[in-house]
Amino acid sequence: MAKKVTGIGGIFFKSEDPKKSREWYKEHLGLSTNEYGSLFEFRKADDPTDPAYLQWSPFEQSTKYFEPSKKEFMINFRVDNLLELKKELEAQGVTICDEIEEYEYGKFLHIMDHEGNKIELWEPIDNAFTQQLAEQGGTTK
Repeated sequence: MAKKVTGIGGIFFKSEDPKKSREWYKEHLGLSTNEYGSLFEFRKADDPTDPAYLQWSPFEQSTKYFEPSKKEFMINFRVDNLLELKKELEAQGVTICDEIEEYEYGKFLHIMDHEGNKIELWEPIDNAFTQQLAEQGGTTK
């Protein structure tokens, strides 16, 4: 596989009060927030006409979503061809946490790095967010 990670897809962290965190970032830093956090829109270097997105999300301290990692954060990487990447990672002995899950906005898989950090791999379908934002009159930051 020539290309694996193509960019950052999301930054997720544990928060004592996710709602308050979203409100603070909205008030003080101007993020356009919703119940999930905030979407950041950017343009792809190889096709500037095609919008792409990064998700910023505070999670409850009690979340199980980061497990089996004990860390306070999780990074989501954008990838191409998640199925082929999964096969390659399995062959290399990388710990795979689950099976590929598919949603209208892309495919997801979780792995563990050598230090016990859970990593979310995402093969995005960005136009799902573009359409959703247009329908809801939403904005990104």
